Amino acid sequence: MLPDLLAYTVRVLPGLLLIGACFALAREPLLRIVALVLGFVLIRDAMTPLGFWRVGTAGPVPWLRFTDAPGILLVFGAATLALTATVLRLDDDLRALVRWGRPVTAIPGLAGGALIAAPVLLLSLSTPVAERGGPVAASLLPALLFFALAGNLAEEVLFRGFLQGHLERSGPGPVRAALLSAVMFAACHAYLASTVTDLGWPLPVFTLYEGLICAFLRLRHGVVAAALAHGVAIFLLSAG
Repeated sequence: MLPDLLAYTVRVLPGLLLIGACFALAREPLLRIVALVLGFVLIRDAMTPLGFWRVGTAGPVPWLRFTDAPGILLVFGAATLALTATVLRLDDDLRALVRWGRPVTAIPGLAGGALIAAPVLLLSLSTPVAERGGPVAASLLPALLFFALAGNLAEEVLFRGFLQGHLERSGPGPVRAALLSAVMFAACHAYLASTVTDLGWPLPVFTLYEGLICAFLRLRHGVVAAALAHGVAIFLLSAG
């Protein structure tokens, strides 16, 4: 595990240092949000060549599998939570943009996660699991759930907390802000679909669908509901 994590760190560190410098130098909140999004895309996409996750298609249906090393999933999940907490603690302007919602938002969040995953899971029923990345060991599921919830909390804080919150304040209106955050979320998967992998159009279509659900959950219920929906959907897709 440690050699894999070291190789990953060496791969992403130069880019993260430059992105960190951009974040530190930027005075405008929007520029700091852009820097954080770039950092997240780098962290996520660099997982692919090292085999920390695999994505593919069975016909037009995308499938997703993460590493079968629970330690790596736990380290990534914990590190993502720590980075998110650090940004929220240190940046008052960005923290003020996040509308978390109330604890009762768990119900729409769970429903949103099922809604996101359902089309892919239903279309996958006719395809053997061996053609969709293979079966997932039951012993991996707790670490996989933690990783999915932690990693996608960070992603939702970025896109639905910081970005959507900033867009709402800047004047386009809450509905347009939700639409923009969803479209930008899908656009940030374009490199993953066309250069990092050869997934092609199914991934942008799916992430736009996912982004719209999360954006309107955030609009109505807050970031907690959007993050729960995103995390549950990724868990269902990567375990199914």
